[in-house]
Amino acid sequence: MKIKSFPPIVNPQTRVLILGTMPGAASLAQSEYYAHPQNQFWKIMFTIFAYRTTPETFVEKVKLIQQNHIGLWDVLQYCEREGSLDSNIKNPEENDLPGLLKQYPNIQKIIFNGQESHRLFHKKFGHLIHLEKHIMPSTSPAHTLEFEHKLAAWQKALNH
Repeated sequence: MKIKSFPPIVNPQTRVLILGTMPGAASLAQSEYYAHPQNQFWKIMFTIFAYRTTPETFVEKVKLIQQNHIGLWDVLQYCEREGSLDSNIKNPEENDLPGLLKQYPNIQKIIFNGQESHRLFHKKFGHLIHLEKHIMPSTSPAHTLEFEHKLAAWQKALNH
């Protein structure tokens, strides 16, 4: 089944771009980044930025990252995939990351949410884009590293 990523969440103040691979089934169903209830992305963001509980609404979640100059997008625009696992991706088509970075020149750092987003990025854009980059443990429930270890890595990359 061919699936399509979401538009980027960026604005002129964005300094850090977090790149996933492709939204999972729960995210696609809800049209929201990191919508799976066991995905730890939003819990990590709200823990880092001094909030104790993650709000229910996507608008509130987006507001937090934008207030902290963080943007979201995916390396892939389209792919074929059954289920949500990156290992099932076939026929990937990349988003126009060079175009986005040209349009938003304040982006200084790219953070990859997992190894696969970095691998796909590097394969297509590694020779073109020379910004500070960090590969984070995936926030996906499929990546079973303990929350505290994921949180520590993300805190370090976000300088918090």
